[in-house]
Amino acid sequence: MLFSHHDHSHSKVLVVDDEPTSLMIMAESLSDLGEIVCCDNGAQAIEKAAFFQPDVILLDIEMPGMNGFEVCQKLKNNPRTAQSHVIFVTSHNEQIFEYQSFASGGIDLIHKPVDLNICRLRVQNQLKLKHQEAQILAAKNDISTLVAQVPVYISYWSNTEENLFSNDETGHWFSKSSEQMLGCSAKDVLSEELYEAFHRCLTEGIEKEVLNIQLPSPRNRIEYVRAQINLRIKEQEVVGVILTLSDITSITHTKKLLSNESERLRVMLNSIGDAVIATDNNAIINFMNPIAERLTGWHAEEAKGRHIEEVMQLTDATSNKKIINPISVALKEQRIVAMALNSQLTGLDGRDYRVEDSAAPIRDIEGNIIGGIIVFHDVSESIAMAVKMSHLANHDLLTDLPNRVLLHDRVTHACKVARSMNKKVALMLIDIDYFKYLNDTLGHHQGDLIIKHVAKRLESLIDLNTTLARIGGDEFVILLPDVQSTTVVDAIASDIINTMNEPFRIDSQEYILSVSVGVSVNPADSTQAEEMMTHADAAMYRAKEQGRNRFCYYSDDLEYQFKQRQSVEKLLRHAIEQDKIEVFYQPKLALANGKIIGVEALVRLRDNDNKLISPLDFIPLAEETGLIHALGKSVLKQSCIAAKEWADKGHNIKVALNIAAKQFTDGNFCNLVADTIEQAGLASELLELEVTESALMHDFEEIKMMLNKLSDLGLTIAIDDFGTGYSSLSYLKLFPVDVLKIDQSFVRDMLTDTQSMDIVRTITSLAHTLNLQIVAEGIEEKQHLNSLIDLGCELGQGYYFHKPMPKEEFDKLLG
Repeated sequence: MLFSHHDHSHSKVLVVDDEPTSLMIMAESLSDLGEIVCCDNGAQAIEKAAFFQPDVILLDIEMPGMNGFEVCQKLKNNPRTAQSHVIFVTSHNEQIFEYQSFASGGIDLIHKPVDLNICRLRVQNQLKLKHQEAQILAAKNDISTLVAQVPVYISYWSNTEENLFSNDETGHWFSKSSEQMLGCSAKDVLSEELYEAFHRCLTEGIEKEVLNIQLPSPRNRIEYVRAQINLRIKEQEVVGVILTLSDITSITHTKKLLSNESERLRVMLNSIGDAVIATDNNAIINFMNPIAERLTGWHAEEAKGRHIEEVMQLTDATSNKKIINPISVALKEQRIVAMALNSQLTGLDGRDYRVEDSAAPIRDIEGNIIGGIIVFHDVSESIAMAVKMSHLANHDLLTDLPNRVLLHDRVTHACKVARSMNKKVALMLIDIDYFKYLNDTLGHHQGDLIIKHVAKRLESLIDLNTTLARIGGDEFVILLPDVQSTTVVDAIASDIINTMNEPFRIDSQEYILSVSVGVSVNPADSTQAEEMMTHADAAMYRAKEQGRNRFCYYSDDLEYQFKQRQSVEKLLRHAIEQDKIEVFYQPKLALANGKIIGVEALVRLRDNDNKLISPLDFIPLAEETGLIHALGKSVLKQSCIAAKEWADKGHNIKVALNIAAKQFTDGNFCNLVADTIEQAGLASELLELEVTESALMHDFEEIKMMLNKLSDLGLTIAIDDFGTGYSSLSYLKLFPVDVLKIDQSFVRDMLTDTQSMDIVRTITSLAHTLNLQIVAEGIEEKQHLNSLIDLGCELGQGYYFHKPMPKEEFDKLLG
């Protein structure tokens, strides 16, 4: 436009689809193009469109109630929505749908599944054409205003530079009317540059001077003026000065409009990055911009006077059949027309370009069609990139297998086909057992190699009709779209498990893997894609619970267990994010005198009814989901702060924390402990870390290095549940161990089971020999206490003394 700029941020797009997932995905992919409004039915679309007046409407054809064609016809019959560009979206490929789409007023057609990149380009193109059409219309209105009035300022001044006359009755030029201007000094009214010229002519006797001046503070859209200064001389003396000002901006634009409409288009469109060709109402070319010259191979002067079909030859890139130029259709049908899909432009030099965009008729101010314009651009690279991006968006980067997005589409399609043809569909979720441990210990590079080898081995088991996808770190899915009986599924699942059990040889190393497989069958236990995935996931976890290296079908009882697991995981995540993890403390006493010398910090989680959830229900889940790191960090922080508070009150209470094996896989764990102690201001000797025997065996050298670092910080290292795991005297020598904790199972049974009593006696004797502290867990009776004292056990904890309690309760106990 001449005097204003169209704001692209005000673009409006209405997305209409009765499928929530499609609606959400399309809306999200277009969110940065402008304001996006969504609705899921035709009636709502008509109502919102009338109020919202969108630039572009993405309209699903197949909707319950009112279909897309009916909606489009109603939109086109409403003056408020008639100019909105409608792009139909359909899962049908029949030509009749394409014909109906354009016949009902649509300008484009996109097929499902929607390629989001192509969809985005189409919407961008329509918005661009809409904006360019608005620019052309606004420019035409501006020029019409200029043609209607050509303002010229005429004034007469005395030889003392005082105003004697001006024709500006309304104060249009200098904010002063003719009467107000009388007697004013030229220096006070004119701009600095204009006054200098005025004064020079008067003092130097220059009879006439014409100059163009840019006003420093434009008034009423007047930016540039042509000033003519004439001296009025009488008897060789200057008696006055005539000053006229013309708005040359208006005159220039008016001349362009009056002389040649195509020249106006050339000025406006030559700088556009797209190719632009304009024609008269017979499709005879009268303008081409440089981009159009480059793509067609024609020079503008050679192309002028030729028909658009001669200069811009379009064919279908797939079939090579001739395509009618959209500008011909736009002129004939008097509407905006999108370029056909797969349009290919063959230039004069024989080069082919994939092109996209659309054409529209040009109307004069009365609405009469005076020509046409087509805007297009080379999308050859974009299409190639879109194909690549589409592949990347739908395939796993590591294995090149279909990813979760593509799998969902295929499962959804398979379920629809199964319903219509009375078929069975099976979904198998495959999870590599203990892969996280392998990945953490061997490194991510080695883990990636294992994933690739597993993918290849699984591919060798399936046929072309079967989909193998990777949906997560160590999770694969096999989709069987046509299952005759579950015996086929059994055989495939067994083959998978047996094949995975065969050694993998990677970089001269041999690995033995196992997998857990969960199976969901449609329609036996589910009918929708999401339901099948959920059920297969639940069945997979049942397979893991049953010992791994097996497959399991979904059953109704798994639904409750799976939902319980999801509920606990949600509670745990929320508690961690909102700092609602609680820590209880169980006192640790000197058995000889009952003095409290320490506590064990025990994590607690509450449900929505404020009831405590058993640690057995959420700690293994935390380890499995990786939340154990954040959970451990919260417990560590709270425990250090509590110990610092007690120390400040004169109670040197040592706090013992259980450290899960997976926490040692965090290379930053030692730094986390050191930083937390420092931030709390806690003396390091008041913190004790408890490690199980099994944790010590995961990565011997790494664990040893980390425990040495922690010991060097001044922390106490304890072996928890001693005697229940991989008991070896060697690690007591190799690791910096300070404390042995006798597992409560031995303490509980020591009065009735001689073997348990012997184990307690042996552990106590071993601790004394190695000069280690010994702590007995699970002391519940007086007899336990007496026997432990007799055996020489110094420290203990258990319900006989105190149950685990909140910090506030322990504060009262300390007094």
